[in-house]
Amino acid sequence: MTTAAPRGFGVPWPELNDGIFYKDVVPSSDHETTLIQFYSSKYGNSAPVQGWLQRIQNGQIKIDGRVVTDPNESVSAGLEVVYHRLPWKEPDAPYFLGILYEDDNMIALNKPSGLQVLPGGLFQQRTVLSQLQWQDSKQSTLLSSQEPQPVPVHRLGRGTSGILLCAKTKIAKSRLSIYFADGTSLVGGKRNTTKEPSSVRKISKIYRALVNGLVDEDEVIITEPIGVIKYPGVAKGLYVASPSGSMILPKQYYAF
Repeated sequence: MTTAAPRGFGVPWPELNDGIFYKDVVPSSDHETTLIQFYSSKYGNSAPVQGWLQRIQNGQIKIDGRVVTDPNESVSAGLEVVYHRLPWKEPDAPYFLGILYEDDNMIALNKPSGLQVLPGGLFQQRTVLSQLQWQDSKQSTLLSSQEPQPVPVHRLGRGTSGILLCAKTKIAKSRLSIYFADGTSLVGGKRNTTKEPSSVRKISKIYRALVNGLVDEDEVIITEPIGVIKYPGVAKGLYVASPSGSMILPKQYYAF
């Protein structure tokens, strides 16, 4: 008996990503300043003057498409300057995305734990978005499709596995975004069906989690506010139900 391969797609990650390109248009306030003055004053928190000197001399900066290695070259208002952060090896991450459902408007993916949805922090290429772009580029080459590329309409945490909805058309993206903006949380796992049909939520999220210790009740509602805590490898921290978080958001309710 043979087992059918799971339906989905995914390209193994390259050893290094493509780096990041940061674009700026020189404002009138920086007219006729030098290239090193522009970057060291504007992005002094990213690197000291010596660091920007090295980047310029390495040929990592272009002015209107032209590589410039002279740190004292002047820049004029309106010019486009581009800094190329060199490629690096991103942390390990899975790449295969299972397809749970697909039609002409949307696609529901099985996002694995460990894969980030959108670029951020150390993960700039090893994301769901990159895999969607690569898959769309392959199909567009074969079919000459003019449709916009599929894009995620919501997020799942990097460590969270689950269903990720992606829109394949502008109309689908707009409508799904409206549905998510209307709210997706359920209290006690029950939807309020007494509302008018037009006001009933069209999308609901249900999370499953593992807990330690003994749980006396079959169902528990957590009413702690959402805050940010420090977490290794996540520069801005994680959002969790914690009253001691450094930033407190409006109270949320979750059922388990």
